[in-house]
Amino acid sequence: MTSIPQRFTRGYIILLALVFAGIFATVSVALVGYALSYGRAERTAVAASEALAIAEGALDAAVSSLNQNPSYTGETGTPLGGGTFSIVVSAIDSKTKRVTATGYMPDSQNPTAIKTVKADIGISNDVVSFHYGVQAGNGGFFMDNSAKITGNVFSSGPVIGTSQNYIYGDVISAGPSGLVYGIHATSSVYAHTIGHSSETTLIDKDAYYAAATTNTTVSGASHPDNPDQNTVPLPISDEQITAWENEAVAGGTAVCTSGSYDIPSGSTDLGPVKIPCNLFISNSAVVTVYGPIWVTGNILVQNSAIVKMAPALGANNVAVIADDPSNRLQGSKIFVKNTATFQDSGTPGSFVFLISQNNSAEMGGDEEAFSLSNSASALVAYAAHGLIPLENTISLKEVTAYKIRLKNSASVTYDSGLPNAVFQTGPGGSWSFVPGTYAITR
Repeated sequence: MTSIPQRFTRGYIILLALVFAGIFATVSVALVGYALSYGRAERTAVAASEALAIAEGALDAAVSSLNQNPSYTGETGTPLGGGTFSIVVSAIDSKTKRVTATGYMPDSQNPTAIKTVKADIGISNDVVSFHYGVQAGNGGFFMDNSAKITGNVFSSGPVIGTSQNYIYGDVISAGPSGLVYGIHATSSVYAHTIGHSSETTLIDKDAYYAAATTNTTVSGASHPDNPDQNTVPLPISDEQITAWENEAVAGGTAVCTSGSYDIPSGSTDLGPVKIPCNLFISNSAVVTVYGPIWVTGNILVQNSAIVKMAPALGANNVAVIADDPSNRLQGSKIFVKNTATFQDSGTPGSFVFLISQNNSAEMGGDEEAFSLSNSASALVAYAAHGLIPLENTISLKEVTAYKIRLKNSASVTYDSGLPNAVFQTGPGGSWSFVPGTYAITR
């Protein structure tokens, strides 16, 4: 048997080593390539997920924006979660909109991840939340004589009483200038400053304040150095009121006679409608309201007149608005006198909302947006820019205004149904997603 020379044996070993080296290099390159490819795919997948999350967050943001501003049409390049989003809002009809939201997530090693989603949103029942029996704006809230409140009080200005006026609920005077004194609160009080040397203040539960209390008795716990409560906007925006006015216009325009629309007697159906003058309802007239009413003047309801909601409205509520855009300083007022009454639809939790756009108080004047007296059972009074004085035996379910003054034996009794107060459906309502319309389009 012929033996293989040793030099050829060494050559086979070198050749075999080269073969294995080549195989190793090939496998290594493949593994590195796979790892890099997997890493890129993983980054792309993560970026895509983040872009989708941004787009879905933008959908929610669009609904929130629409509920604050019915005229909202979208935005572009808004930062969120390390990326940005764009929103386009388009109208389908008067009560339905389509929201298209696109989320962008940048990647230094890959193209920017982009995801687009869309959904339809529609008007549900027009929900406006009244969380307080009384809510005042920066003008504040004032009480004297034997006036009282049954329910919570929130004010962006001071809350001041005389002779320990009763407030049967919590009291909040928000912001760094918050001040409460001269009242007897059966629950807790929150303000920057509580008490004043001129008036005794009684608090049956806890007191939360930043500064020291003065001439104040607290039956519960005291919490000094407490952060000021945040001020909050009044619950109905001007944009929402404008939307309800537009709905009234869509229902038609009434014909005025000598500058007024008079209903002195008999039974009348009214709304939705725009009345381009003063509205007078008096004597034994009975007015049944079916939709929003916009009066571009003053509203007077007096004597034994009755304003009631149509039974078909059920638990929904309806707005009656006094708003003369050319005269909000001295006009756009509401007067309820004598034994005039407001009635619900027959369903518990339904109310007539009287809204005045008089702005004298906000401009530093003393014109009163409302003049209210005697009984007005199913009535909510609202004047975001004006002064509402309440006196004598007036009894309301809720009152909200820039400035509020209670005197004599005035009483406001808060109704537990108002935190979910429902307006009649219309453009100013609460926008929410229409089930089954969500889709990822990209």
